[in-house]
Amino acid sequence: MTIPGLMQDNELMISALIRYAAEYHGHMEIVTRTVEGPMHRYTYADAEKRAKQLSNALINQFGIKQGDRIGTLAWTTYRHFELFYGVSGMGAVLHTTNPRLFDDQVSYIINHAEDRVLFIDLDFVPLVEKILPELKSIEKFIILTDRAHMPDTSLPDAICYEELLAAETSEYDWPIFDERAASSLCYTSGTTGNPKGVLYSHRSTIIHALSAAQNSAYALSVYDTIMPIAPMYHANAWGLPYVAAMLGAKLVLPGPKMDGENIQDIIESEGVTFSCAVPTVFSMLFQYLEESGKKIDSLKRTMIGGSAVPKAMTEKFLNTYGVTVLQLWGMTETSPLGVVASSTPQTDALPPKERAEVRDKQGRVQFGLEIKVLDEEGKTIPRDGIAFGDLWVRGPWVTASYFRSEGGEILDKDGWFPTGDVVTIDQYGYIKITDRAKDVIKSGGEWISSIDIENLAVGHPKVMQAGVVGIYHPKWEERPILVIKPAPDQTLTEEEILDFLKGKIAKWWMPDVVFIVDELPLTATGKIKKTALRDQYKDCLSS
Repeated sequence: MTIPGLMQDNELMISALIRYAAEYHGHMEIVTRTVEGPMHRYTYADAEKRAKQLSNALINQFGIKQGDRIGTLAWTTYRHFELFYGVSGMGAVLHTTNPRLFDDQVSYIINHAEDRVLFIDLDFVPLVEKILPELKSIEKFIILTDRAHMPDTSLPDAICYEELLAAETSEYDWPIFDERAASSLCYTSGTTGNPKGVLYSHRSTIIHALSAAQNSAYALSVYDTIMPIAPMYHANAWGLPYVAAMLGAKLVLPGPKMDGENIQDIIESEGVTFSCAVPTVFSMLFQYLEESGKKIDSLKRTMIGGSAVPKAMTEKFLNTYGVTVLQLWGMTETSPLGVVASSTPQTDALPPKERAEVRDKQGRVQFGLEIKVLDEEGKTIPRDGIAFGDLWVRGPWVTASYFRSEGGEILDKDGWFPTGDVVTIDQYGYIKITDRAKDVIKSGGEWISSIDIENLAVGHPKVMQAGVVGIYHPKWEERPILVIKPAPDQTLTEEEILDFLKGKIAKWWMPDVVFIVDELPLTATGKIKKTALRDQYKDCLSS
């Protein structure tokens, strides 16, 4: 028989993060490259005051209640940061909308969420004007700017954000309520069917932040200067707006410009030590660094996720710029922290070649998350780094169902969530993504990893991006084809690429055809859209 412990049982509230940062690290800076252009600086203490003004405005001016959804179409800026705390802190739900989705998807998810108020950055006013007839639930439109930059707009009774806040006091006591209450809502990118909503809670967000900051994961502290390049509308900028406040670390928000020049300038001028982004962003940064000869000397570590990180990128960061790359695997449904390729004493003791091979995997599971990998028969695969199977996860920051039960029951009988990723797991517990289940290529009864071929192809100095898909073949069922976007000012031939791949992969893995294109289709989160590639080239091997 158990007996209850005699410890205090405080609710885990997102508002506690900004309250702590303001009280104990109130002088620490939050720096933003604004949508209007100039740099903006203020402190955590300033941010909390304005977040409280926002909470008061939502309640007093709009009658917002706990549980109401508040939408954003916004970049990674200090005003968006205030919404992270002012909305969730008063008990409403912050719905960060991805503006890079198709117009009909943007209107769909705003309607599906039943957002009552929509906060909009200047860049996205034309988008909202365009889809305005489709929006059913929005009662108020707030433009995230000051009076001097308010645009002429057809949005009805559009309100200036700075005037909204100026009308309110910062006197506000953060309420305490059930930590399992919804805090924020983020929709998947919807590569098949409509996007689905992942509804985070205060409890899941705090536990995720605590785990993410650990040495085995992001390994952050108050000594870091943190810049999330991953946008706030993409899985809450990978949790970094919460982690930074929890640590009291300087936070740098890059705003709308993701080009190499802007990123390099901010890294050097603000002394950024840690950043995170998808591989595409860092490819643009490399291009600018090589063209300009400029440096990123302050940057010590970067986390890369969203898609597998090419080995060439990891090596260039380390050998040319002295930056350690941490691979991250996760998804919107895991808040997004899943596994991180941080080292252990065991892996550090390996010979250099083997140590690099482990480093280039997606990583090891973090405490609080459980994983299992099952083969086609539902049996656990051996931890040999060779056998592969479907990855399942469960834990306190993993979704239990989609918003409004879209997709029905998504967990198995024991509460495991199917990620859709196919992986191997080695003796040290590191997993390697070999493919998405829907992207695995089966040729003549044998499996081929599209990701492995892509990563090798991107290692060619003339290659910017590479996508591999399986195409119907009358004899072999499927065969891989490779689609290449060359680096700027470079020309490539099919023979060059195939010669480069020879000896690096099995002969039967070699692509049947290599296409050289100006652009590859990308999803809203910057990943290669393989459904579009399969559709475009579906008949190329039929004859």
